[in-house]
Amino acid sequence: MDPEHQLARRMLGLAITDQFIGAVSDRYAEVQTIFQNLRDPYERHYYSGLLHERRAKAQLVVGYAPHVLLPLIEEAMRCFAEAEKIRPAGNDDSILRWNRCVRLLESRADFHFERPPAAFDTEDSPPISPSVRRTGSHH
Repeated sequence: MDPEHQLARRMLGLAITDQFIGAVSDRYAEVQTIFQNLRDPYERHYYSGLLHERRAKAQLVVGYAPHVLLPLIEEAMRCFAEAEKIRPAGNDDSILRWNRCVRLLESRADFHFERPPAAFDTEDSPPISPSVRRTGSHH
């Protein structure tokens, strides 16, 4: 395929994602490469979002667990949010897709679960007051 033919690249990528069945054989990496090579930054973000969204939906249909799907949906939403920042005037597609992901998450009770708290880095700990002395400390 001619790399200069952007419409053909978009159409090929979308046609492949239409064939996703939620299996290892899905041509995810191929489509990711196609979309990452689009020249227009908006299109790179928007179509990458579609890729993640369609992959998640295909895997949802075959019964993948929510903890596997949630990162895909979150990545799709991140891509749509980035596309929204640079969207052409009057083009609301990225907003509509982001909202569709939200509706998908809200429509399924199995996506509503508590995440474990994130681990703290040493920089996250509260400062130790100089007036506080540890028991048994000889400083």
